[in-house]
Amino acid sequence: MNREIIDALLTGMLQSGDGVSDLLFVAGKPPLVEFHGRLQEFPIDVPDGVMCSELIEQIALVMIDGNERLTGDLAKNGSCDCSYAIAGLARFRVNIFKQCGRFAIVMRKLASEIPTLEKLGLPPVFREMIKEKNGIIFITGGTGSGKTTTLAAMLNELNRSQEIHILTLEDPIEFMHPHMKAAFSQRELGKDFFTFADGLRAALRQAPKVILVGEIRDRETMEIAMTASETGHVVFSTLHTINAGQTINRILGMFSREEEQQLRQRLAETVRYVVSQRLVSKVGGGRLMVSEIMGSSLRTRETILYGEAEGKTFQEIIEAGSTLGWHSFDQSLLKAYSEGLVSEQDAMLYCSNKGKFRRELDAFKKLSGFSEEQEEPSGLKMNVVAGHAKAALARGR
Repeated sequence: MNREIIDALLTGMLQSGDGVSDLLFVAGKPPLVEFHGRLQEFPIDVPDGVMCSELIEQIALVMIDGNERLTGDLAKNGSCDCSYAIAGLARFRVNIFKQCGRFAIVMRKLASEIPTLEKLGLPPVFREMIKEKNGIIFITGGTGSGKTTTLAAMLNELNRSQEIHILTLEDPIEFMHPHMKAAFSQRELGKDFFTFADGLRAALRQAPKVILVGEIRDRETMEIAMTASETGHVVFSTLHTINAGQTINRILGMFSREEEQQLRQRLAETVRYVVSQRLVSKVGGGRLMVSEIMGSSLRTRETILYGEAEGKTFQEIIEAGSTLGWHSFDQSLLKAYSEGLVSEQDAMLYCSNKGKFRRELDAFKKLSGFSEEQEEPSGLKMNVVAGHAKAALARGR
């Protein structure tokens, strides 16, 4: 199989509908296309209409294109990451892996247009985040929750507004930023550096004001990221964690017990924001990004330093920080429900504290005049009462 045939197949899959996010090739299934979080089969003219391991291997070898590092990663680790592009149509982040001894491929479609804070509808507090001059800002969430897109919008705003050097370490490069007010240096794992720790160590000698680390995967990278944040740099990075508390615990877990107290001290001084994201099904189709945002305050730093305790949990600190633009997942979901953007069922499915959220939802519905016998109020009506409801809920905490 040659590149022209592969490009034709991928083009057909991309054009099979709106909202394509991922393309999957798994042995024993037809090619799969993900639309708004749901997989659909794409018919292909092969025996039995399904992909075999040999056919997927041929596609994988074209994408690897003889790269020794990728071949070595696949042999040693059972998977490798690379990028792939169809000229004039799309770019992909590709993961090639083995499952049950057979090849499989997952391709994430990368947006061609660099997002902005306005287009993503991100809260005003994001503009405060990009004003930071040092420290670490984490964007966290599961795979496919939009972490890279959010980071791209933040860097884009910096690019448009500040005369600084921005350096990124990525695997692979997903958004190609043009030079505007800022000077952009984008480095790709395997091409320009060989480990995130090595790339970040070198970055300290390359005079950036802002450093993006695509993902902090190990202790060494975390150690250097903290050092960078302590020496006058702003470090943006991602972690695969679902909330602020888990983010802090994941970092602590990278180090030994003997180092914990010193590490807590450093984190308390360097962490500026932790943003966690989830994608929730929207009423009428599509997905909505809901977030949890925690910033740095005396209470936050104290809780990082001494750990969570009764009356001093990250969740409680976040919910009490609404005047600073902070909010929890549950507050985001209640707001989205009040605006008619998500259903009650999906709000309950994605909330963090189901018992507490159920009580808040019932209180909100009572204040909005909704009863079990009635249809749910329209987004417009719920908007009118949302402020009163949320104020009442805040008083009840």
